[in-house]
Amino acid sequence: MNMRVFSIVHLVLALALAPGLLGLVNRVKALAAGRRGRPLLQGYRDLGKLLGRGAVYSRTAGWVFRAGPLVGLAAAAGALLLVPLGGIPALLSFSGDWLLMAYLLGLMRFFTILAAFDTGSSFEGMGASREALFSALAEPALLVGLTALAVRTGAFSLSGIYGRLGPGVFLTASGPVVLLILAVFLVVFLAENARIPVDDPNTHLELTMIHEVMVLDHGGPDLAVIQYAAALKFWILGALLAGLLVPVRSGSGLLELAFGLLGLGVLAVMVGAVESGLARLRLVRVPQLLVGAGVLALLGAILALR
Repeated sequence: MNMRVFSIVHLVLALALAPGLLGLVNRVKALAAGRRGRPLLQGYRDLGKLLGRGAVYSRTAGWVFRAGPLVGLAAAAGALLLVPLGGIPALLSFSGDWLLMAYLLGLMRFFTILAAFDTGSSFEGMGASREALFSALAEPALLVGLTALAVRTGAFSLSGIYGRLGPGVFLTASGPVVLLILAVFLVVFLAENARIPVDDPNTHLELTMIHEVMVLDHGGPDLAVIQYAAALKFWILGALLAGLLVPVRSGSGLLELAFGLLGLGVLAVMVGAVESGLARLRLVRVPQLLVGAGVLALLGAILALR
């Protein structure tokens, strides 16, 4: 079967299963804590309930507040078109597409921050400023890491980069570079998705929240769109990480799809285990963690150039 067909299948599965990955994370956390926990499909039920409710808008908020969720979802969907799943190429692939993917994710964050400021709330402004600071440290690490992989593989599209990472990559001269970038992507993945140890998606303390405090004034369909876009972002960055975590390249589209989904499932279990075993870092320690990831990415780029 043509690989393009599997690229379309990947896109459909991502749109359908992205909220389920977050449900798997919550199930792992519940099992680790000895609780029954929420059903695996609770995320879909929450989205359905939010879509059936009305939205309330403050008199202070303007059009930016209403446009923020829609722009964020559109940017996440656009980035999804550029991301491969293991050896399955992205639906859209061209030289330098990883730069566009990073910019789309940045646009998603930018409008979320603008929407938070548009409310006029001091709490949401506080969360937005923290998000801007941490993203300014995480984005360079992501870009430098992707650059190192591009230089090492000799490909300058995401599909080309990941298509050349075979199962024996860790035993070759590229192994140290891939291992360093794997560690970088793990830190960036946790930071960009507001997961422990950087942020806690389940907290309700305004003084300690980062991402969640920015969407406190959103409700109904707007909040559903934000949560769904966040699930797509989890899938996008997870696919980049899973492609390094499970570098299996069989040449068969069906096997590639199976191993890609397996990698995402393993990643969701790892996130649940990390959140069950680690405490959240103090806010002043988060920049140090992200700067450390940037240093590792720079080291990986230096090794890739040798």
